[in-house]
Amino acid sequence: MAYKVLIADDQKMVRQMFELAVKSSENYEIAALAAAPEEAVEKALHQKIDLILMDVVMGSGMDGLDAAKEIKENRPEIKILLVTSMPEVSYIDRAKAIGIESFWHKEVQEQPLIEIMDRTMAGESVYPASMPVVRFGNIVSTELTETEIEVLRELVSGASNKEIAERLYMSVNTVKRHISDMLEKTGFKSRLQLAIRARGGGLVINNRDIGSED
Repeated sequence: MAYKVLIADDQKMVRQMFELAVKSSENYEIAALAAAPEEAVEKALHQKIDLILMDVVMGSGMDGLDAAKEIKENRPEIKILLVTSMPEVSYIDRAKAIGIESFWHKEVQEQPLIEIMDRTMAGESVYPASMPVVRFGNIVSTELTETEIEVLRELVSGASNKEIAERLYMSVNTVKRHISDMLEKTGFKSRLQLAIRARGGGLVINNRDIGSED
């Protein structure tokens, strides 16, 4: 009997790509489609679903990780395969903490999607060895320290130096130093440019909008 699959992605073209992959194997059949995380949760909780293919970023209040967490809390037997094209480094750690079985990066594709699905349904947990390395100004993403990444994540939310310091439990001067170091490394001219390039390239994602420069 074929496994029933829920596909959740806000882009119609991507949903169609996943549909073709699912239909290429006699082991799976499409049970439902969702264009938003909230819709994915609703269908997962009220329909017979064995596996969910879900994008992380879907342009609404809830993201794929939030939706996966809610589904796992209510239907832990459903296996989830998260998908993203973003290089955001925190996604893998968050997914593992939630208990999501597998993770597939569109840009890396170490293994075909169907193979990941098969291994997931066989009881394996399949994650990429690492997220992709991306160009960030004059450097690549791996040249940033973990602390710089955390400061950068708060920076893209529009947080002030004082707010960043409070959130990350460091002094304002330390925040300023990390931002200055990142500007020197990348060659960007301002903290706003630093934040916009980081957000635009998917290096770090924060649910709050870019807004403050002070």
